[in-house]
Amino acid sequence: MDYKKSKAPVNTITRDLSTLWEQTGNIYESVAIIAKRSNQIAIEIKQDLNKKLSEFASYNESLEEVFENREQIEISRYYEKLPKPTLLATQEFIENQIYWRDPSQDSSDKDNI
Repeated sequence: MDYKKSKAPVNTITRDLSTLWEQTGNIYESVAIIAKRSNQIAIEIKQDLNKKLSEFASYNESLEEVFENREQIEISRYYEKLPKPTLLATQEFIENQIYWRDPSQDSSDKDNI
């Protein structure tokens, strides 16, 4: 996924808390959902970055010479300018793009059937 095309802000912004608990009815549950999605996004971004940087990896054991690769620096700067995973997850939550379910409610529905 291209996170640069996301509508998420790059900087932290103040949000109206009522928009966060509208979907779940509980602000703490909403924050837990956003936190879990944020961790997923962070792992995905990190894997993508490591994959791109591994192309430039030098397997030379010599520590005497420091080689700075311009392309490697550009890739790192691109990822530094991306919105933080928490902001991306919050934007996805507000736009109803996150699928979540409550296992405790699922099991109670099965008991009633």
